[in-house]
Amino acid sequence: MYRYDEFDQAFVQERTAQFADQVRRRLSGELSEDEFKPLRLMNGLYLQLHAYMLRVAIPYGTLNSRQMRKLAHIARTYDKGYGHFTTRQNIQFNWPSLKDTPRILEELAEVEMHAIQTSGNCIRNVTADHFAGAAADEIADPRPYAEILRQWSSLHPEFSFLPRKFKVAITGAPHDRAAVQVHDIGLQLARNEAGEIGFVVFVGGGLGRTPMIGRKVRDFLPEEDLLAYSEAILRVYNRYGRRDNKYKARIKILVHETGLEDLKADIEAEFEKIRFGILRLPDAEVRRIETYFAPPQLDPRAETSAKVETRKATDPAFARFVAHNLNPHRVPGYTSVTLSMKPIGGIPGDATDAQMDVIANLAEGYAFDEIRISHEQNVILPHVALDDLPEIFDVLVKNGMAEGNAGLITDIIACPGMDYCALATARSIPVAQRISERFGAPERQSDIGELKIKISGCINACGHHHVGHIGILGLEKKGEEFYQITLGGSADEQSSIGEIIGRGFSSDEVVDAIETLVDTYLKLRSSKDETFLDVYRRVGEDPFKEALYGAE
Repeated sequence: MYRYDEFDQAFVQERTAQFADQVRRRLSGELSEDEFKPLRLMNGLYLQLHAYMLRVAIPYGTLNSRQMRKLAHIARTYDKGYGHFTTRQNIQFNWPSLKDTPRILEELAEVEMHAIQTSGNCIRNVTADHFAGAAADEIADPRPYAEILRQWSSLHPEFSFLPRKFKVAITGAPHDRAAVQVHDIGLQLARNEAGEIGFVVFVGGGLGRTPMIGRKVRDFLPEEDLLAYSEAILRVYNRYGRRDNKYKARIKILVHETGLEDLKADIEAEFEKIRFGILRLPDAEVRRIETYFAPPQLDPRAETSAKVETRKATDPAFARFVAHNLNPHRVPGYTSVTLSMKPIGGIPGDATDAQMDVIANLAEGYAFDEIRISHEQNVILPHVALDDLPEIFDVLVKNGMAEGNAGLITDIIACPGMDYCALATARSIPVAQRISERFGAPERQSDIGELKIKISGCINACGHHHVGHIGILGLEKKGEEFYQITLGGSADEQSSIGEIIGRGFSSDEVVDAIETLVDTYLKLRSSKDETFLDVYRRVGEDPFKEALYGAE
């Protein structure tokens, strides 16, 4: 994984010192809140419903045990003992005091972390496949390219005040685990007929008030053109993106209003002006950065583990964990392990300081000191020997992270909602908890199979509800919370936006409504292998609407 060089370290420390002075001036009254707001947002500090919230960047979701222990220390020392992992592979601390934030940033800088560009109308944290560098189906590790994009975009003088925030995601495998098609720029690694590495490029995806799937603008972009083409896209957006209406300011609206072919022509024209200039990536530089991400030396082992098979035969909980929370590794005898941050009845994405310390210990002891955060709000140990799984599982059981539910109905994505967020119109967390409890029986979860529920507490869609197989959007209606349901969304290589199927449900009704949808799916599926999404795409919305609304 990437290590700071002298420039990086000086850059972060100078920025931290600058923000410390800005906080001092705010506390002394020299700066008003209106004057302070753009400064704090550029350093990841929000003012939420009850307190400040600090969003810390975890570039492309990768960190090590030393960094995870620092996050645990911050949660314990400056917050209420926990942090919240987000759908941008970041972590949020919900209760820091303003006076403590400079010290928090100083401590983060000690372990090569920061909060720069986690907010504001700039290029946000570049996200990536959480199994990057380990997955058996990977064409190439996407993280070196994510790091190149991070270096290019950090405090880019031309793109620090865009019409709106800008998000980039990259995946290295044909199966998209990074939701690239719902980002402003989505990149999928590919090889051409000559075997050369390049990118399929999507532009104009995004959720929120007007959800859209990204449009393909390049079938194959050569590796050396990554930065020049990205810059061309940003220049066109910066030039033509709307600034008169923040609800129409994202690049997806520009794509829609301009038309894909006209916009592609503008991008290509800008690209031709700059493609052979200073942004052309030298092969030697790409290979240099790749060395930072060299995988650990793993000696191939037997493809199955006697220890695992013996434990599975006597421990149903362990068997479920192995069935659902492992991802195939490129080296025989190894696996990538998902640690569920979704205990039954728990808050999706939350981790206590003690749990973060446990994760750090496990990474150090069993996973070559590597940790990943997924956009699905879970934690991954990417390189684990199969033989070590029983010992790891025992530790997870003791610390509330052993739920074998990755990809199942209780592996819910949820934003913080109205419990924290000043923008939210309804609560997300209690609904997620009640759904989790309703479907928490292990046998029931396994029988239902893959089903992705995603919940947002407002139209901004931080919970990605538009691309949930079942999406839930919380809205305020005459002083009460109501929940609108969408069906058929997906965030993989066959991305789709869910369809609103009818009137919303009250807080008291919504969990029953979800159960009705699940029961309807179970009656309609042709076999246990046919997932909820498969059934919905086969039969359409009518059977589900009839089950929910009857004669209505």
